Amino acid sequence: MKKLWFPMLIIFFSLSCLVPSSTSAHTNNSEGFSTIEVSGNSLNYELKLDLEEFGHALNKETNQKELINHKIVEKYINSHIKIYADSQLIEGTVKNTDIEMIKERPFAVIELAYDCKHKPDKLIMEYNIFMDDSDPSHANFATIKMDGKQQEKILTFESRELEIGEISFLQNLKQFLVLGLKHIFTGYDHILFVISLLFGAKTIRHILSLVTAFTVAHSITLALATLDIVHIPSRFVESAIALSIIYVTLINIFNQDSKHRPWLAFGFGLIHGFGFAGLLSEMRLDTNNMASSLLSFNIGIEIGQLIIVSLVFPIILWMKKLSLKSIKWVIPSTSAAILAFGLVWFFQRAF
Repeated sequence: MKKLWFPMLIIFFSLSCLVPSSTSAHTNNSEGFSTIEVSGNSLNYELKLDLEEFGHALNKETNQKELINHKIVEKYINSHIKIYADSQLIEGTVKNTDIEMIKERPFAVIELAYDCKHKPDKLIMEYNIFMDDSDPSHANFATIKMDGKQQEKILTFESRELEIGEISFLQNLKQFLVLGLKHIFTGYDHILFVISLLFGAKTIRHILSLVTAFTVAHSITLALATLDIVHIPSRFVESAIALSIIYVTLINIFNQDSKHRPWLAFGFGLIHGFGFAGLLSEMRLDTNNMASSLLSFNIGIEIGQLIIVSLVFPIILWMKKLSLKSIKWVIPSTSAAILAFGLVWFFQRAF
């Protein structure tokens, strides 16, 4: 019997070495608790996470002092929890942190505030805390309260999404129409490209053919990209948009009598359509309203383009009819300024 002691001691010692100590081990069954309350256009989120597992996720020992560093906590949470208010992604700001004992375990308590800009009709949360980087067995017991309704769900590795509410058809149309208008008026590269096309237009009929070709083309690629049928890296798309500006402005500078062809507007319109889709790719579109969302967003873009054309083209025609020599240099010099913007954008985006 005594001869068995030594082998048994070796086996026991080996097994004890394989078991991680409590100070460095993952919990492997961590829990979390989410309470989200929507009041008007503000959203308050109380998130409770296993403190030890939170430390592993941040790759550091997490204590009260670390939780005070709100920027680190914000960055991690916003990259692992996506909240969409009426399809638009919103990000949280950490307002307060604390530590609370739950079931004799320390939990990080994080209070976040979200600005929704308007009272949301529908809320969707995608939850990925711990599940892909430290503890796949993690579960979060989530509750969302909005408009007197309450939705509860246990979020796990296999089921990471929770939603509440329903956006109306008319509200969805209005939202994406306004979004399209804002996008075209803040998309300075698109605006400068359209103006560059106008410099090479001779008549109202000609500009209508250019705008129509550009519209048809970007509508096609906008739909293909949004529906994830065709995907092109954003860096390539943005660089190609800058190149389209450079190409058209060079024609305007060195061949002022040239007449831009609809096929040119169509070809570059295909590229610009992928650029328009970049905004929608950051959103969580409702599958039930996908077609209407695309259509109203595109209509918003077209209304914006028509406003730009209506304001700029009459001025261009007027300048072309003037006989003053100083006026003759306005279009080439403006084209040179637009060319400079195109070159700067190209080098910023391509390199």
